[in-house]
Amino acid sequence: MKLVTYRREGTTRLGGLSDDGVVDLQRAYRFVLKHKGEGDRAALEMPAEMRSLLAGGEIALGRVKETLAVIHFLLKEKKDTAKWQSEGIYFPLNAVSLAPPVPNPGKIICLGKNYKAHAEETGGDIPTIPIVFARFASTLLGPYDPIPIPRASDKIDYEGEMAVVIGKRGRHIREEEAMEHVAGYMILNDVSARDYQQKTSQWTLGKNFDASAPTGPALITKEEVADPHNLDIRTIVSGDMLQDSNTSLLIFQIPYLIAYLSEVFALEPGDIISTGTPDGVGFVRKPPRFLKPGDRVRVEVSGLGFIDNPVIAEAL
Repeated sequence: MKLVTYRREGTTRLGGLSDDGVVDLQRAYRFVLKHKGEGDRAALEMPAEMRSLLAGGEIALGRVKETLAVIHFLLKEKKDTAKWQSEGIYFPLNAVSLAPPVPNPGKIICLGKNYKAHAEETGGDIPTIPIVFARFASTLLGPYDPIPIPRASDKIDYEGEMAVVIGKRGRHIREEEAMEHVAGYMILNDVSARDYQQKTSQWTLGKNFDASAPTGPALITKEEVADPHNLDIRTIVSGDMLQDSNTSLLIFQIPYLIAYLSEVFALEPGDIISTGTPDGVGFVRKPPRFLKPGDRVRVEVSGLGFIDNPVIAEAL
């Protein structure tokens, strides 16, 4: 399944992505219950936001799967969807905008130098333990939202990454059981202010400018991804492919990361683990390739789709 958070007319709600539109999951579930004669339990059983859905576990995801199957079948049978749009059940993609799939995660945990070639291009040693830093939820952007270049920095860099979204709470998770705690995957661009990042040994400021982490386009549930450790990952800036790698080259893979992190803190539904960027980042190029207003940054991960963000100047 492809789960999204969408915006329309000032509201933000939970949806399922189809080929050409978005299904509002709570309203669609209410529709399905009504036609099964089972009353209206939709507000109790189908949340309107992502973290609550993931916290509902397999039962909640099962309701989503059933709902989407019914709606997709009816969409094929009925060409006129105007009534459904008026009832807020289904919208064409051009009638909504996509927000970050998980807009309010409890934690955003990021990995540094988790590809050997990236560690080498930055002049550092190959890590023997994960390099971990955190982002704030205020950095998140939707998959097509503009990336603002902040007034405080002109050294803004791209970092295309695959991110893991946690679906099941756990602490002291065993590596062999780690994948049971994964809800799915999405793309994250770990946009970085290199001057602020490199001022000290701590990366927090350089990684936490507001609106600096586009994510999406959807949370692809794990059954849709045969092997998250064999996905092509590319970053294209204004038509130039600058990163081209594969997640098979991760130094620390997902099960190890989940086990390692859960020794320190509990992982909760909706937490995001961004697995690190491959080589090809802008600040090591000669001359450096920093983002500027007018650029467009596209990050592709095979099986997960793409995010595509224009770059603009920060509003005064």
